[in-house]
Amino acid sequence: MSYQAPRGTQDILPEKIGGWQRLEKIIKAFCDLYRYEEIRTPVFEDTSVFKRENDSSDMVNKEMYSFTMGSDNLTLRPEGTAGVIRSFVQHKLFGSMELPVKLYYMGEMFRHERPQKGRYRQFNQFGVENIGIKSPLADAEIIAFGYSLIKALGITEVSVLINTLGDNFSREEYKSKLKEHFKNDLGCLCEDCKRRYQQNPLRILDCKVDKDLDIIKNAPSLSESLNDESKKYFEEVLKALDDLNIPYKVDDKLVRGLDYYSHTVFEVVSTHSESGSQSTLLAGGRYDNLVSYFGGPELSGVGFAAGMERLLLTMELENIKLEEDNPLDVYIISLSNTGNYPLNVATMCRAYGFSCEINMIERSMKSQFKSVERKKAKNVIIIGEDEVKNNKVNIKNIETQKQIVASYDEIIDVLEEFMEGDHHE
Repeated sequence: MSYQAPRGTQDILPEKIGGWQRLEKIIKAFCDLYRYEEIRTPVFEDTSVFKRENDSSDMVNKEMYSFTMGSDNLTLRPEGTAGVIRSFVQHKLFGSMELPVKLYYMGEMFRHERPQKGRYRQFNQFGVENIGIKSPLADAEIIAFGYSLIKALGITEVSVLINTLGDNFSREEYKSKLKEHFKNDLGCLCEDCKRRYQQNPLRILDCKVDKDLDIIKNAPSLSESLNDESKKYFEEVLKALDDLNIPYKVDDKLVRGLDYYSHTVFEVVSTHSESGSQSTLLAGGRYDNLVSYFGGPELSGVGFAAGMERLLLTMELENIKLEEDNPLDVYIISLSNTGNYPLNVATMCRAYGFSCEINMIERSMKSQFKSVERKKAKNVIIIGEDEVKNNKVNIKNIETQKQIVASYDEIIDVLEEFMEGDHHE
């Protein structure tokens, strides 16, 4: 029997892990700059954390991995925000931390959707949540965070799309207009949109199946239903983005795929010609009612999430180098009859912060030097039977070709001389 990774999953092999580590390093550096603190929540939650009352999103209705263990109804997390807010309320972070509470997460998410390039059923997501204040400046700052992060990754072909869903009153008025608009054409809509019509007609505008229908293209604009307060809030967000020189396009059909958003919603998308349907790099918005839904106080939040596979794919499309060179400090060539001595030397080198590998099989000097070349070793320590007898080694620097015979106690001093200018801990 031939075993394969499940459909919609992938193995991240050592040859690719360098790109992941570089991405994670840049993300963590940005979170430090913006003073976001890491939070880690369970990979599964009670199903009710995600399946909230009358939720119309495809994620909740079609894509969740849910299961029962005894009397517990559990779901593998399909997104990060809900679990973070659940934790925020459970641990009363609104009382123990200064508002706004700024949190970030990285980890695996699970959605049972059709796998394709850049989209997996198990995928990795990075996200940030700014919880506790409601301000157009906070919305603008979170968009600036995401946009600046994308630019720092070297991705240049991007666009910021933004819209407002308004407050609760504006959205309810708009939903009524959409129901009136679609009521005589329900037969033209897909089965999902017929369900969305009953639950939340806003979701119809986000449909990937019906998006090209005239009935959707000609739908009334949400801006026509905004009250003065919602208009003013959105204008202040846009003004802040203008002052930050962040280019954007107002897209009045942008509603996002989750039901808890209010006011500002946004996406940063790739405009690369090969991005296709997988163009969204990060997306998010403001949520006014999520904290109170989980039993917390009336606090608003804003955040975004980014699929890390999608970021790496876009970096590849733009020919951005993902993996950093990781040369080896020391390779130990071990000849016959050397016993434990090479291992002792290697252990000492590592204790002083030098990365080190050791040959542990019988093979020729020529073969071992091929390993030195493949591993891009900076220095070679050669140990044979005579070196063991005399408690010495031969140390050779590959770049300078300088070679020194050193006693066991002198090994570290010689390596530090050879590696002067190179950092090691």
